[in-house]
Amino acid sequence: MLNVMRDHKAARAELRGDCERCFGLCCVALPFAASADFAVDKGAGTPCRNLQNDHRCGIHARLRQKGFTGCTVYDCFGAGQQVSQITFGGQDWRSGPPEHARRMFDVFPVVRQLHELLWYLTEALSLPAARPVHADLRKVLDKTEELTGLTPEELAGLDVAAHRQEVNVLLLRTSELARAGIKGRRKNRRGADLMGARLKGADLRGADLRGAYLIAADLTGADLRGADLIGADLRDADLTDADLTGAFFLTQPQLNAARGSAGTRLPASVTRPGHWTAQV
Repeated sequence: MLNVMRDHKAARAELRGDCERCFGLCCVALPFAASADFAVDKGAGTPCRNLQNDHRCGIHARLRQKGFTGCTVYDCFGAGQQVSQITFGGQDWRSGPPEHARRMFDVFPVVRQLHELLWYLTEALSLPAARPVHADLRKVLDKTEELTGLTPEELAGLDVAAHRQEVNVLLLRTSELARAGIKGRRKNRRGADLMGARLKGADLRGADLRGAYLIAADLTGADLRGADLIGADLRDADLTDADLTGAFFLTQPQLNAARGSAGTRLPASVTRPGHWTAQV
């Protein structure tokens, strides 16, 4: 079991963005519009004005102060280094012909989706309660890893939506198994509109919050132990002193988009965002 846990931790480490091994793909390939998250408009395939020639961000330490909060929330799940170093063999998008750059920018979002699925599958395999589907989870994880190794041309034509559906069937079963053993009433809030909801101190143990809209919700002191948070929108949600111990399918971007404190209890799979308040 210890070896298995170490394997999961090693796999998770590779599913985090490593900007040192990437060519600044998220700063070029993805579009954004002037809003509360971004100070300016930028089209897909256009380098951000803050991207330097060495592929580093010129205002990385001051992104929030400069109006680029969206950048501090985003994570590519390791797709940046995969596309830069593996898919395109370390060839910089700046040095190749225009079609090379366009193909790299097209492939990056595809690989990002595959890596997000790898994150969920890796976590599912770490859940003892999901043991009945571990064999199937390993098969689809292996298949997903194989897909990340396709050529740029193959990746550009990949039907990611179909593969996501195949994975989702197993993730749903994993969620049912993981939450079945949690005591209390396991609330079903899947896809619920809970924007701005007053859920202070709410008992949400083992709740199904898949795809729930929790934007700006007050979850202060809420009990979210063992909740399924896959796809839940936590933008500006207040997680101060909330207990997310054992909550699963929670990603770093979701957490980065929320607000919290030193008193917020988190699963070991994520880290406490640096912009959260330090008060206990």
